[in-house]
Amino acid sequence: MTTELTGGVYWVGAVDWNLRDFHGYITPKGGTYNAYLIVDEKIALVDTVKNAFAGEMLGRIKEIIDPSKIDYVVSNHVEIDHSGSLPEIMKLTPGAQVISTEKGKEGLLRYYQKNWNFRTVKTGDELKLGKRTLFFITVPMLHWPDSMATYIKEDRILLSNDMFGQHIASSFRFDDEALESDCDVVMEETARYYANILMQFGVLILKKLEEFQKLGIEPAMIAPSHGVIWKNPEKIIGAYRKWANGFSKEKAVIIYDTMWNSTEMMAGEILKGISNSGVEVSLFHLRRNEWSEIVKEVLEARAVLIGTPTLHNDMFPQVSGFLTYLMGFKPMNKFWATFGSYGWAGGGVKGVNERLKASGYEISDSLEVRFRPDEQDMEKCRALGERTAALVKG
Repeated sequence: MTTELTGGVYWVGAVDWNLRDFHGYITPKGGTYNAYLIVDEKIALVDTVKNAFAGEMLGRIKEIIDPSKIDYVVSNHVEIDHSGSLPEIMKLTPGAQVISTEKGKEGLLRYYQKNWNFRTVKTGDELKLGKRTLFFITVPMLHWPDSMATYIKEDRILLSNDMFGQHIASSFRFDDEALESDCDVVMEETARYYANILMQFGVLILKKLEEFQKLGIEPAMIAPSHGVIWKNPEKIIGAYRKWANGFSKEKAVIIYDTMWNSTEMMAGEILKGISNSGVEVSLFHLRRNEWSEIVKEVLEARAVLIGTPTLHNDMFPQVSGFLTYLMGFKPMNKFWATFGSYGWAGGGVKGVNERLKASGYEISDSLEVRFRPDEQDMEKCRALGERTAALVKG
C-alpha cells in the first residue's frame, strides 16, 4: 500500500521485517528502505530500495503511475540499500535522467557499470517538475562522500537521506502514529541509529543544520531514507542538536570482558560504588550484549569504564575489537576509566590506556588487580566507582 505525504508526493518504499544486521550494526526491530515518488508535470523518483525489495517498490509505484513515465531518478546516496533497485527502474524507463552528486555518479558507475543519462548537481541546484521545485543540498560524509538531500520547496518536505532515520520495521509511516503507539521504541532506535552511524560526524551535522537555515530550508516534514517520516521535525532536529553537541546525562557505563571472573567481580563492585553514590549506571559484558546497543548507551553517558583481563600481555581480544569499533565513532565529552586483572604478568589495562590515549582521550582513573581481587581490592573498586560518580555529578 502506498502512503501519501501530501498531494502528489508518495512513499513507495519497502519494509524489511526480518532485517537483523546492517553492515555489522544489529537491527533487532527490522528496517525500512524509503523511496519517494513525486507526481507533477514531470515525475521524479527519489531513491530506490535494496534490490531484494524491487518488486515491492515497483508494485507501489504501479498503484500510482506507469513506471515508464518516470522522468527523473534522484539518487541521494550510492549505498545499495538506497540504489540497489536502480537498474530495475532504469530497465523500465531507460530515458530517465539520473540525478546525483559528482561522487554519486562515480559510485553508481562503479557499482552498476551502466552509462545512464546522468546529471550531476551541487548545493543550490534546482529541478522544476511543474508546480514543484526540487532543491539539492550536498551533505558529504553524512554519511558517505556522495551523500545529498533533496528539498521539495513548495511543500517544505526534506528528503533527508541518512540523516534523521532509524532502523525499525513498522506498519506506521509517520512519527505521530508510531510515537503514539510506542514512543520509547522509536526514540531508542533513533538514538541507536545516530550512535552507530553518525556519532563521529557531530561537528559536520551542526554545520549542516546551520547551512540549512542560511539556505532557507525550514522543513514542515522530514522524510528520511530509513524509518518513520517526521511530521514534527523539531523533535528529531532537537535530538540531533543535542547529540551533536555531545550532550550527556548523569550516567556511567561499565563495559568489560572477563576470563576467570576476576574482572567481572571488579566490575560489580565498581557498579556498587557508582550506584550507591546516586548515579545511574549500566553494566555490559562484551560477549553477552550487542555492541551496537552498548554504543547507544555510550552516546549519552558521561563516564565510560572499560575493563579487561590480560591475555598475552595485552587486553582481551573482545575488548580490543570493541575499542576499535567504539573509537571510530569519536565519542565526545566523556570521562574514561579503566580496570582489570592479570595473573603472572600485566599488560591488559595498559593496552586499553594506550588505545584510549592514542584516540585523544585522557584517563581519569585506572585500577589493576593481580589474580582474584580480595576484600582490600574490592574496596579499591568501590572507591573507583565513587570517584567516577563524583566526576559525573561534578
